[in-house]
Amino acid sequence: MGAETLIKGFIEASFLDWPGRVVSVVFLPSCNLRCPYCHNAGLVLTPDNFEEISIGGILSGIEENAGFIDGVVITGGEPTVSGGLLELLERFRLSGIPVKLDTNGTRPELLGKILESGLVAAVAMDIKAPLTSEEYSVAAGREVDVTAIKESIKLLLNARAEVFFRTTVVPVLHDEDAIRRIKREIPGHRLILQNFRPDEALDPQYRKMLAFNAEDFEKLKKIALEK
Repeated sequence: MGAETLIKGFIEASFLDWPGRVVSVVFLPSCNLRCPYCHNAGLVLTPDNFEEISIGGILSGIEENAGFIDGVVITGGEPTVSGGLLELLERFRLSGIPVKLDTNGTRPELLGKILESGLVAAVAMDIKAPLTSEEYSVAAGREVDVTAIKESIKLLLNARAEVFFRTTVVPVLHDEDAIRRIKREIPGHRLILQNFRPDEALDPQYRKMLAFNAEDFEKLKKIALEK
């Protein structure tokens, strides 16, 4: 594996990160976006503050819990900006561990290579907003090429891997119409919504905001589940 691959966090067991599986979670540092509501701000802004974790130790831990752990999730940050991602995925494949990759979909060329190589069993892609340059760039905190986002969605709609699409909803960024417009981009697929957590937001201004209340969040979830 290339020396550039850095692992900056590890959870031994999670019941939440891959529906239907108990998984270990590996966190890679850095991101090419600056979503103001991001809840992993430390990994994005100050990754050097986190101690590096060896892949050998992670593999040993997963193997020791082989009867309990049935997969690993690689998340971040944004994994596709980490050097050596392909080599890291290959290490897990050689160990016989199914992998789910979390991504923001900004690097479709690499995503396509990963899918074509069969390196992952599942992919979860975050869709930040309706696919207009203005809306997407506001939600992502940086200018985003929505053509790349659309290409990643297209790749996943035709992928053999298990696919999840997710949106973190924030009252100043999303409403019922926004969720319906996102849904139209992923025909036949479920959209998973996550309510943002103000206290952990990357942008200090967002820490002062309120998340959707339970009733309004449920309304959005119903729209996300519509066929």
